Amino acid sequence: MDWSSLFGIRRIKPRDFVLRFKEHSERKIPNSRRIEELSFLVVDTETTGLDPKRDFILSFGSIEVRRLTIPVQSAKEYYLKTKKLGKEAIKVHEIVNQSLTVSRERMVREFLADAEGKILVGHHLGFDLSMMEKAGRSFGLRKINSPRLDTMDLAIRLDMGPHFDPRMVEYKRYSLDKLCSRFRIPLEDRHTAAGDALLTAQLLIRLLKSARGAGILTYADLMG
Repeated sequence: MDWSSLFGIRRIKPRDFVLRFKEHSERKIPNSRRIEELSFLVVDTETTGLDPKRDFILSFGSIEVRRLTIPVQSAKEYYLKTKKLGKEAIKVHEIVNQSLTVSRERMVREFLADAEGKILVGHHLGFDLSMMEKAGRSFGLRKINSPRLDTMDLAIRLDMGPHFDPRMVEYKRYSLDKLCSRFRIPLEDRHTAAGDALLTAQLLIRLLKSARGAGILTYADLMG
């Protein structure tokens, strides 16, 4: 039974770029692939707030990590057209007026193309991807099914082991600022989408190198 039609829910036909992404996301990364052979797309969103149901994306940044290096030419940043900006968003992100804005469709289209075949990475990644799913809903994007890795979770795992008790974690120690300070990553261009993506990419490389020392050598080890 088609429950969507029963309750009067209009199912949106996925656009061509969404279908292409879905096809690629169904291709599995071999478990035996070594960490240094993996490709990552590090993402960050700057938003009007922290409620995915009410808020929306102001800007989006991404950068790739390949073979434990950062190809600087892969960096991207988009500012979305918006009618009204809240005072809090202006205060945090310092976004007042961006003349070079793009459509939501272009942002989603290029993100999905870049994400093909890669592990998605972010700090509090679940929030960023939920916002991107919301942005892509009108194009038929229902779920971003790419493999994902949260740098906060990885840092906690490396410190406390794979079976840590979440109640014992002092989460303030694992903010992006705190972890960058710990690994001596200069906090430049903070609270911009491109800047935070670059910081997270640098943090990812430090964490992956530490992971190898902990015996995490392959895709299966990393994602297990």
